[in-house]
Amino acid sequence: MAMIITQASIDDLEELTPLFNNYAVFYRQPSNPEKCRTFLQERFTNEEAIIFVARDKNGESMGFTLLYPSFSSVRRARIYILNDLYVNENHRKKGVGKALLETAVDFGKKMKAFGLNLETEISNENAQRLYETEGWVRENEAYHYNYIL
Repeated sequence: MAMIITQASIDDLEELTPLFNNYAVFYRQPSNPEKCRTFLQERFTNEEAIIFVARDKNGESMGFTLLYPSFSSVRRARIYILNDLYVNENHRKKGVGKALLETAVDFGKKMKAFGLNLETEISNENAQRLYETEGWVRENEAYHYNYIL
């Protein structure tokens, strides 16, 4: 499948908003395109995220991945948190997710990062298979905790 993956900018906000809203709905959040638009706009304006968008040969957006820069104190190095990866339902099983993962890894290498981290729901077995096929290793040596405010 022919696709083009580019780093998104604020100029892509209107195109990304419905994709991001679909992503939120996928994770059982209420549909709220305006809230999604505002969230993305803030990420771009504050330069807090790197977003890659995949488009087909006609320019239709197929999916995206969003990375947050961070650091590992133990490693004394930059890491990226691959916080979001979403492929529109009609473009799944076509290699879009794989291509977005490869783009994120290539970006991390280019930025001389130590690595990338991600998490996924235990029930998201399709994503887990993709990650493991692409060389991502499930962490078994640490627990992750959340404190919801």
